Amino acid sequence: MKSWFDRLASVPGMAFSGSPGVVRGKLPGAGALPDESYGTPMWPTPQGATSATPASQHVPHDARGRELVARVWEALELPGSAMDYHFVLQGAVDRLWSTRGSDPAALELLEVFALLDLELMEAAPQAVSFDDMTPTSFVRVTSVPRLVGLLEREGAFTEALAVAKRLTRFGQGEDAVGRLSEKVGALAAEAMAAGGA
Repeated sequence: MKSWFDRLASVPGMAFSGSPGVVRGKLPGAGALPDESYGTPMWPTPQGATSATPASQHVPHDARGRELVARVWEALELPGSAMDYHFVLQGAVDRLWSTRGSDPAALELLEVFALLDLELMEAAPQAVSFDDMTPTSFVRVTSVPRLVGLLEREGAFTEALAVAKRLTRFGQGEDAVGRLSEKVGALAAEAMAAGGA
């Protein structure tokens, strides 16, 4: 089985069809092919070759704001592994979270990237596991719990619960499911009581 994909939209099971506004053919590295004779794909660089995929190298560590968002969308159009795409998305969510005070619009993109990361995890569980064939143990994810917390703070308990339930497949989010189930149940009981009054 090939260990990398041409772009995120090439991952089987993804509904994602491509990054908005990105012309894939204009991106450096979009058509890159690795030398797989080493057992590990080695990607061409101006300095030689590296095991780091074009997607994993595309987002600078200091990228913030619009540059971060543009680079993330571009990275999702470059060759990479499922795990590379997960780390690109999770890193973006973490950075957007850290700037939410100075850039409230970042929260909308945080939601987009976290849901895309969850879709990737569901389509390719190996994105969050070091077990290649049949993942049974998963790395701790930060992107989706951030979204669950954000939705909960906004009072969107039903939406937060739905996202948290999807996360339990990966051995995470059970506490949130319990807490949110109680909140959703309490709201439903209040609504019924108010309707009956």
